[in-house]
Amino acid sequence: MTEATASPTVAPNLVSYTHWMYALHAASALLGIFTSAAVATAFVFGLPSIVAVIMNYVKRSEVRGTWLDGHFGWQLRTFWWAALWIVVISLFSAPLVLALGLGILTWVLGIVVVGVWVIYRVVRGWLALRDGRPI
Repeated sequence: MTEATASPTVAPNLVSYTHWMYALHAASALLGIFTSAAVATAFVFGLPSIVAVIMNYVKRSEVRGTWLDGHFGWQLRTFWWAALWIVVISLFSAPLVLALGLGILTWVLGIVVVGVWVIYRVVRGWLALRDGRPI
């Protein structure tokens, strides 16, 4: 990666804005850890993450072509893929509930895996942002 593509100049307020989005996503994940909600469901359905997604769409055009563009995409992909996997896991597990309650186990395991993946994505992205690196 060349120096020009690695660190194009961006407004400092956009870097701070991106930190706030990561903070909101992390807050949703923490709500899932410290409450009865699961990380994955708190991340997708929690108000902090929903606010972060709205913030992302509002400012996305301003970061196009900068090193922050990857962070914006990373956060959106994390949110939407987590939402998709929750739906898939739920659709797969629902019929299995009738089969000796197996669906409850598959749902819990699936949601835990998605939750771990969400935490990984938030931490990895936020660390890269902290270091001033593209994701």
